[in-house]
Amino acid sequence: MQHPKQFAAVDLGSNSFRLQIARNDHGRPHPLITLKETVRLAAGLNEDGHLVGAVCDEALAALTRFGARLAGIPPHQVRVVATNTFRVAANIDDFLPRAEAALGFPINIIDGHEEARLIYLGAAHSLTDARDPRLVIDIGGGSTEIIVGRGFDAHWMASIQLGCVTWSQRYFPDGVILPERMAQAEAACRAALAPHLDVLLRHRWEQVIGTSGTARSLADVVQLNGFGSSQLTPAALAVLRQVLIEAGHVDRVQLQGLRADRRPVLAGGLSIMAAVFEALALDHMDITLGGLRDGVMYDLLARAQGGA
Repeated sequence: MQHPKQFAAVDLGSNSFRLQIARNDHGRPHPLITLKETVRLAAGLNEDGHLVGAVCDEALAALTRFGARLAGIPPHQVRVVATNTFRVAANIDDFLPRAEAALGFPINIIDGHEEARLIYLGAAHSLTDARDPRLVIDIGGGSTEIIVGRGFDAHWMASIQLGCVTWSQRYFPDGVILPERMAQAEAACRAALAPHLDVLLRHRWEQVIGTSGTARSLADVVQLNGFGSSQLTPAALAVLRQVLIEAGHVDRVQLQGLRADRRPVLAGGLSIMAAVFEALALDHMDITLGGLRDGVMYDLLARAQGGA
């Protein structure tokens, strides 16, 4: 069956694959189908940087399921973007053709700058069109994007090799959470941020926004367990950090709102968020649902209307 009035955005992240099919409602997407597959692709990178093992099979199976949903949508109304793990995998030239065959559509491996631009666009569309400058932070599975912008325009962007999957594998590989491991993870994050701070801190912002699964899952846990409000704060993150350390292992963490798919990457994501708060001297962060997939969709619709 053909679906000439439908558009689709696919985000192949290092932690999750996401799909949205929507109808174009005068430049705004009217969602019809929204899917998420927690593939955790970055976990399939071995010490040599090659994608190997069962994760590859899981990724191809997820892409096959997405492809079945995309059938009948004109190719020029589908945009598929792949992020950090696709960027860094040493054998991506072997894996990419298999991934495209499973999906049935070309896959665009975007650089960190384009990823940051699309994240900001998606976040901005989910917020009130305030003219005050804002800071948007997206902690993904393999990279963290930091953007300063105003309205729908991003003015400064950075993509940094910090991700909840990679950090969890590096510092909490067996799920054990020790104070020294958490401190090491946070210190490594601050070191990765350091080269960007001089330029970033020259900018000003009136609002701090967190997007993607890490920020949203941390905010859910903080609110549902009474550690704070719907915002993230240094105090709330400190309480959550102590809860994880006292639990001693990710499998023993008992928290309301902690989904099974977030548990393996909770410690890594928290260590990055805590370090970002400290490095940027943030006192709070608001959370939005808009992110990369939404930015891809808005960008696609704008192109369809000749707006980009």
